Amino acid sequence: MLHNVYVTLELDRSEKTTMDFMTDRDVQKYLEDGYVVLDDLLTSQECDELRQRMAEIVDRMDVPEHCRITFSTYHDEQLKTQGNADYFITSGDKVCFFFEKGVFDDKGEFIVPKERSLNKVGHALHAYEPLYKKVTHSPKVQGIAKKLGVVSPVILQSMFIFKQPGIGGEVTPHQDATFLYTEPLGRVMGLWIALEDATVNNGCLCFIPGSHNSGISRRMVRTPKGTFPLTDFTGREQAYDETKFISAPVKKGGVVLIHGEVVHCSAQNTSEDSRHVYTFHIMESQDTRWSPDNWLQPTEELPFPPLYSK
Repeated sequence: MLHNVYVTLELDRSEKTTMDFMTDRDVQKYLEDGYVVLDDLLTSQECDELRQRMAEIVDRMDVPEHCRITFSTYHDEQLKTQGNADYFITSGDKVCFFFEKGVFDDKGEFIVPKERSLNKVGHALHAYEPLYKKVTHSPKVQGIAKKLGVVSPVILQSMFIFKQPGIGGEVTPHQDATFLYTEPLGRVMGLWIALEDATVNNGCLCFIPGSHNSGISRRMVRTPKGTFPLTDFTGREQAYDETKFISAPVKKGGVVLIHGEVVHCSAQNTSEDSRHVYTFHIMESQDTRWSPDNWLQPTEELPFPPLYSK
């Protein structure tokens, strides 16, 4: 991160302990490959507590109205599409619900148990849910950022990803900087925490090592105000050699650090096991310009909060 620069900081003993969670070898792998897997960020109990809290959130969720639209006319299809777009682009400072395909009937009713219907919940769990906030600002997470020399990190977004058994969808090859663009590049990192074992069978992440050194070829941008769709893409995703992808299984409680430009993906979950994940992105804000064209924007209600605080 930060153009492969990481600095030595003057730290007290407690800070050194948290920074020891990430070794110099881990730093080197991250810089060379664009990702690294670190075990035991969370305990098994902490993972279970996060999953239990999400079960409570889902149990009480209000399904967005646009998801209930009956698909009987072209006009209804348009309303559905517009509703999805509005809901997504305004979700950065809220806790919102995003569903897998095919989980509603033509009357907008669930055809699967509602706890099995969700693709993800996002994008501000780190701000409004105390358990998720605690993990996001934990000493180990702050130690990772300091170990990588991040001077003034802020939290951009957070998500709980379900990867439902049997229907958890494929995530095609992409780079996070396509959606979270900064000038200069190299300022964004994802932390992807496995709340259950992430395996090849249930759709763990796969990476092309070293691909973070080639820049990006595509960006998602906001379209001019008053136009639809609300976002569009400039450029085009490259064609990637499937043989270059390396699987990165992670045990429950482990974390994957993901450079903003490394190419990664995950396969559909065809297993009988879910693959719950809590993930969030941080950005080095010092000497960095956050693009006003990004779909995600800080708001008056929720500016991007600093990582080095509770």
